[in-house]
Amino acid sequence: MEQIQMIFDEITRFFDIVLFTLGDSTVTIWKVTYLVVLSVLLFYLTGKLNRLLVYRVMAKSKIDLGTRVAMGSFIRYMVLTVGFLIILQTAGINLSSITILLGALGVGIGFGLQTITNNLVSGLVIFLERPIKVGDRIEVGGIAGNVINVSMRATEILTNDNISIIVPNSEFISNTVINWSHSDRDVRFNFPVSVSYKVDSARVREELLAVAHAEDGVLKQPKPDVLIKEFGDSAVVYNLRVWTRDFTDRPGVLKSRLYYAVTERFHDADIEFPYPQRDLHIKQMPQ
Repeated sequence: MEQIQMIFDEITRFFDIVLFTLGDSTVTIWKVTYLVVLSVLLFYLTGKLNRLLVYRVMAKSKIDLGTRVAMGSFIRYMVLTVGFLIILQTAGINLSSITILLGALGVGIGFGLQTITNNLVSGLVIFLERPIKVGDRIEVGGIAGNVINVSMRATEILTNDNISIIVPNSEFISNTVINWSHSDRDVRFNFPVSVSYKVDSARVREELLAVAHAEDGVLKQPKPDVLIKEFGDSAVVYNLRVWTRDFTDRPGVLKSRLYYAVTERFHDADIEFPYPQRDLHIKQMPQ
């Protein structure tokens, strides 16, 4: 019994060792252990809370996924802030003494953490203004893909090649961002089709509209249309104008499907695709 008591006393003395002093508060091994364990637990529980709110509670409402994720993340960070302050108080650390640490941190931010601070502030702006959200199809800095996660520091974009690209949030605030699905996912695409001058334009328009109406990925409303884009050197260039929702993030696939159908239909209708034509004039050289 005495040995157990001695072991317990040794453990107690070990955890009571003072590591450093922060203002009026002394930081011991026990307080550090307490802070680490509760902080890890806080991060784990707030992550569970975030998923519960986004995919269970708010999923029953009509709020879209991007809005739910933004609201869930904002609530999580608020709970993390309040929870961490409570942990510090219960650990016996005087919050007024934290001002010393914050002052030193401010100096560090001024010299070496501007980029991180910029990204964090940009993340807060994205959460509040929501220029982008989870599920959006965007283009920024030459990168095109779907937004799959928005955090305080960076945003994860998944390209059509299944490559995840982590973009700092400051890029979305300081650069021009193309959001293909900001208000809704209905997007219009124009696909050029070159046809010989020999073919009647009304017939070409009829065949192209038939192809568009037969494609399941093309919306019936707004209706597809065919415009004459230009009179080229060897052909009349038509624009097949279609609206889509299913292929917003895969315009190349829709273009290929329509072009395959156009090729087959034009072949059956004996409509000619033109070849480049050039007139060559040979002048006789003087003797």
